[in-house]
Amino acid sequence: QVQLVESGGGLVQPGGSLRLSCAASGSDFDIDAMGWYRQAPGKQRELVAAITPGGSTDYTDSVKGRFTISRDNAKNTVYLQMNSLKPEDTAVYYCYAKLLISQWVSPRTTWGQGTQVTVSS
Repeated sequence: QVQLVESGGGLVQPGGSLRLSCAASGSDFDIDAMGWYRQAPGKQRELVAAITPGGSTDYTDSVKGRFTISRDNAKNTVYLQMNSLKPEDTAVYYCYAKLLISQWVSPRTTWGQGTQVTVSS
């Protein structure tokens, strides 16, 4: 019922910047936290950043000071501004949205299709 559409990935040189966007549509449920995971081939998927409706944020240590997550609640959109990119940031980035169903049902998570970020000289 909920679709997350990602955009903004691409190829960038080390030290460059990219801005990822993820827009949610078609939801009849309240959206709680939103955020971004990433996964490189042969590596474990890791949580990159998360943000609550009130704007509280959390980042994995490797991106602190370089990445900024933000959201526009009116547009149901979450963003990831990535600066000072490093080759180790290369991965497929997936956005997610935590959906609140009811007080009797555990929240569900919906995922975007993924967008490739490649950092290479």
